[in-house]
Amino acid sequence: MLVITKSDLVARDVDLLAGKTASVSITITTLDDYLASRVEKGAPPPSRRIEAIAKLVEEGVPVSVRVDPVIPGLNDHPEDLRSLIRELAYLGVSHIVTSTYKARWDSLARLAKEFPDKAETWRELYVRRGERVGGYFYLARNLRAKLLKPVVSAAKEYGLTYATCREGIKTREYFNAPTCDGSHLIPPRRAGSSRRRWGPF
Repeated sequence: MLVITKSDLVARDVDLLAGKTASVSITITTLDDYLASRVEKGAPPPSRRIEAIAKLVEEGVPVSVRVDPVIPGLNDHPEDLRSLIRELAYLGVSHIVTSTYKARWDSLARLAKEFPDKAETWRELYVRRGERVGGYFYLARNLRAKLLKPVVSAAKEYGLTYATCREGIKTREYFNAPTCDGSHLIPPRRAGSSRRRWGPF
């Protein structure tokens, strides 16, 4: 079982998860509580999610973190991203999933309302210069790769598995894990019960 959440409340169930065929994936896009409160309205602050991760890891529950979405001009500063990965590695996180913000008209309007000084830049990057994929606006591929490079480089430096999802960047530099979502961290029901293949290869 893979538990995917933005909430620190998952740590309340640590006794149900520890020693079981379970792993937890928690979203943390920044260590800045104030910025997170504006981007992820209603979600627990990163500081509480960090505490939850520490508790889960201490009890032996495998944890992955989704650094997702990375939004240009908000949480994309390379040093901030490296600091985040360093903190997660220190806590004992095993896997990092990362991807860039994929815009829809409604979500872009909400972000633009919250950060009006960024609105024109986002319209330029997503609507005028980006790529349309289904109902989403993607950043240009080279910009996606640039924004995610600090995350995957830091993950590699600290010995974590890592993957980029929904980016179309299927190289070992950006995808070095058995799975994208971190489900490879789920302990098997019995030793040797399954073999997993390296991600996109």
